[in-house]
Formats: sequence, structure tokens, C-alpha cells
Amino acid sequence: MVLDTTQNRPAGYAFLIEQYNVSALPNWHTSTVSKAGMLRKTMQDGQVESIFPPSYWPGDETGDHLEFALKYDGVNLGILSAVFDMIPQEEIAAWISSKPTGKYTRRIWLLYEFLTGRRLPLPDLTKGNYIELLESDRYYTATPGRRIQRQRVISNLLGGREFCPIIRRTEKLVSMQEIDLRKQCEELITSYPPELLRRALSYLYTKETRSSFEIEHIKPSASRTEKFIGLLEMAEHKDFCEKPLLIEVQNRIVDPRFQDTDYRPSQNYVGQTISFQRQLVHYVCPQPDDLPELMAGLLVAHQVMKEGAVPAIIHAAAISYGFVFMHPFEDGNGRIHRFLIHNILFLRSQIPKGLMFPVSAAMLKNPALYDHSLEAFSNPLMQLVDYDLDDLGQMTVQDESGAFYRYIDMTAQAEALYDFVKLTIEHELVEELDFLANYDKTRQAIQESVDMPDRLIDLFIRLCLQNNGRLSPKKRASHFGFLTDTELADLENAVQKEYTRN
Repeated sequence: MVLDTTQNRPAGYAFLIEQYNVSALPNWHTSTVSKAGMLRKTMQDGQVESIFPPSYWPGDETGDHLEFALKYDGVNLGILSAVFDMIPQEEIAAWISSKPTGKYTRRIWLLYEFLTGRRLPLPDLTKGNYIELLESDRYYTATPGRRIQRQRVISNLLGGREFCPIIRRTEKLVSMQEIDLRKQCEELITSYPPELLRRALSYLYTKETRSSFEIEHIKPSASRTEKFIGLLEMAEHKDFCEKPLLIEVQNRIVDPRFQDTDYRPSQNYVGQTISFQRQLVHYVCPQPDDLPELMAGLLVAHQVMKEGAVPAIIHAAAISYGFVFMHPFEDGNGRIHRFLIHNILFLRSQIPKGLMFPVSAAMLKNPALYDHSLEAFSNPLMQLVDYDLDDLGQMTVQDESGAFYRYIDMTAQAEALYDFVKLTIEHELVEELDFLANYDKTRQAIQESVDMPDRLIDLFIRLCLQNNGRLSPKKRASHFGFLTDTELADLENAVQKEYTRN
């Protein structure tokens, strides 16, 4: 059902955006107030539109709609930052001083000073209980937070002024948070022999490496594959969320000709050539001048979440997707983004030591889900960024755009990463371990039928698996002409017995 909003008045963020003509990424929740009727809601693609009855009209002052927005639309730092830059300081100060102890007033007061860096001409509060800045039943927060005596508010944001994601506690995230990643991994690995797990580890490292490159349609050389595997092996040993270490990671995984010594100095974008001298731009990255501050903020947010007991998958989603949205290097950003998922999950002790977690393989097998996790941010962003492309494909961004990347609602990305974690546990790990277990059984059965060298047994299994469980006449003639028809049938049956059911 499509609601008729032509006779309704915008409220909350919708009112503020219209009143001050600000440019900001859309909020997940939009409010209007009708002239009559009951509360009505529609939901589509993660967007919620609410029409409130007349009694909900907050008033005509900016402060009234700021309070309404926090109460019903949620906390959107991007919109608030843009609006605060437009509101005369004396106006917001007067509204706050009219009811300084109200819980939403105090939150707006703190957010104003946090986002603008400007101190309002108001005295500190001297009494009253402390309240949370973000309500912990509605948002993921850093605990225990920092007590701000001036407004008597506990600041529990996931980052600082330079970069601060917001992740809402949706029904999906709350239900998926019940997944105990480490426990599920431990239960899985205890059901397989230790020797098989040691062998599987090599396969899993290779699978993750190839998948991460293949997502970007890259076929790496043997040396680049080995370098990336070496990097994944290091993921469980140290925290790579430091600028020098990120540069080191980039240098290890890209062609030496494209190694960076700092964040990129030029404007880049994600796109594809669709005809001669015509590019389809999918995503515009932050301007180079904005990168140092944005990346510094991302690394601060990482520390806040690491020390603030934020759930590990929420933490990994915010930092890894934040990194790829920054695109701080000329090359290798996507692979580093996926590497950071491993690094953070290992740091937060979510993956048992000695196990590789092939999340990139789950992303590769579910491209629509992965694309959606990126487009949830890139699609609305592309409606706001004004850019030019010259004949050489060099991009120029026309206006200030740094604020768009600073305060991102990353709920969609967190939900997607939970999906990928679930798929990885239930499919990628199980399939790989089952494949090796079946392989061992098949090898043993073949050896019991025909005592031939291990090399030929491995080749026979591989060729049969490539041909629906049977050895082609051509391959038999070139490699296994010594087998009798009976022996061939027995060996094919051994392969089919273990693999056709899987």
C-alpha cells in the first residue's frame, strides 16, 4: 500500500531537511504528520515511512523537530551535522536553555557541541541523573561509555567526530547476535580428526585467497597468491588497524608498480567502461584531502569498539566496510577490506587459532547479497555527489563531500556480514571439511581395489570429479590404460559413493 502524503506536513528530519535545504544521505525513517487519521506505517527495502496523527505535531521551532527526530526518526549524525551548521547558534542555545534538563534536549546539546566543535553559551548542569547518548536498546554502543559532566550524558558512540558509524539494533541483528561464532566453530572442528583439520587449513587459506581476488575478477600469479596467504596467516597475530601496517598490507598484495607509501593523492572511483570514452560510475570515493582525517577517525573508531565491548561482527562490519568506503589506496582496497574482517574476528577471539574462516568464498557465491551491502551506501551517495570526468577518465568532485563518508548508518552492512558469517559456518567450512573427509575415504577405497601410487589416485579422483563421477575414455587412454574394465568400475563407484550424495 502506498500512503498519500500530499496533505501531510513533514516532521523531524524531513522538516529540518526542507527547512534548511541541507544535502545529506537519507534517513532510514521518514515522518510526516497528517491532518486526521491514525498512525500508519509502510516499509520497503529497509526504509520506513510513518504518518502520525495531528496530536503528534511537535511545534514550529527547529528544536521541536530536533527532539521529534531523535525520538521517532532515530539518531542520524549526518543530517544533524548538516542542520547544526545552518542553525544560528543563539537559536539552538535559546531552545536548549528553555528546558535544559530534558533528556532529548541534553542529547541534542551534546551532539551539537560534538559535531560542530563549538561550545554553546550555556552553563554546565550541576544535578540530575546521567543518561545514555545512544539508547542501548536501540543502538549498538560502546560500554561503559564516557561521562560528560557538562550535559550529564554518557557518550557511548562508536567513534569520534572524524568518523562515527551508527548501527541500529534491528530484529535481524538482535536475533543473529545469538550466534556464538567461536562456539559453533569449535563444535565443528571437534567433529573432524586433527590431521584432517591440519590439511584443511591449507585448502582454506588458498580458497579464501582465490575468492578474494576473484570477487574483483583478478587471477593472481602464484607469488601474489602466496603473499596473500602469508598475510592471512598473520591476521591472528597482530592488530593491523594502524596506518603504517595498512600501507604494508597494501604493498604486499598489489603489483609492485602500484604500491603506495601513503594514502592516495588523487581522486578515484569505482566504475566500468560501457562504450568508447564512456564510463559508468558506480561509486565516488572521498576526495584525497579528506582522507587523512577520515582514516584517522576510522582507526580511532576501531579502538573505541575494541575497548568498548561492541559485538565482534558489528565491530568488523563497521571497520571493514568503512575502510572500503574510504578507498584510501590506489589499488587493493577490496582485498584489504575483506582481510580486515579476518583480522578483527581473530583479534576479538571469535575464530579459534589454527582455523581459517573463508568469508570471501561466501561473498563470491552470493554476489547479489555482497553487492547490496555495498550499494546500500553507494546508491544514495551517488544522488548527492557532483563530479566531472574528463576524456582520460580523470575525475573531479565539484563540492565538499567529506561529510557524507563521516557519519554512515552501517546497519545494512552489519546485517550482511552476519549473513556471510552464517553462510561461512554452515556451508563453506562444512563443505571443505566434508570434501577432505570424503577424499580420504575415497582414497582408501581405491587403494583397497588397486594398489597404485598416491599421485595417480589423486589424479583419478580429480578427473572423475570433473566429469560427474566418471573417467572419460580420453583420460583413461592417456593416464589409466592399465586398469581393467572391472577395476575402472570399482574405482568410479568408490568416487561416486562418497561424492554423489554431497
